[in-house]
Amino acid sequence: MAAESILDQMKAFGARLGLPKVDVDKLVDIQLKNIDALGRSAQAAGAGAKALADKQRETIQAAFRETSAMVQDFHPTGDPQEILAKQKEYARRAFELAMQSTRDITELTAKTTTEATTIIQDRLRSSLTELQDSITRMGNDSSKT
Repeated sequence: MAAESILDQMKAFGARLGLPKVDVDKLVDIQLKNIDALGRSAQAAGAGAKALADKQRETIQAAFRETSAMVQDFHPTGDPQEILAKQKEYARRAFELAMQSTRDITELTAKTTTEATTIIQDRLRSSLTELQDSITRMGNDSSKT
């Protein structure tokens, strides 16, 4: 009987017990892909946060422009009904701008969140599949030879 190394003895013992065999190179590759997915998700979230900040800045600037235009156009002289109608129109326009801005920001936030989480979810699914594929039973290892 030839002298077996301790590693060969452990492999043989594991095979007899049916312990899983792990492909370390595949595990490293899986983790590298996971790190890449986290990076892409962070980039998507960062880009979304920047877009959201830009949209909020744009909204504030538009509100200031609109308010300035309203103030310049408003000359409260004359008929009280006319003044009330003009104030009502200004309030309606301000409300519509606020509602549109809120819708735009909500859509942008939802889009950003969806993009970032989809990257992670897709990678998680792939990672689990790859992990299952990287583990084989030692007794079944002959099918891969």
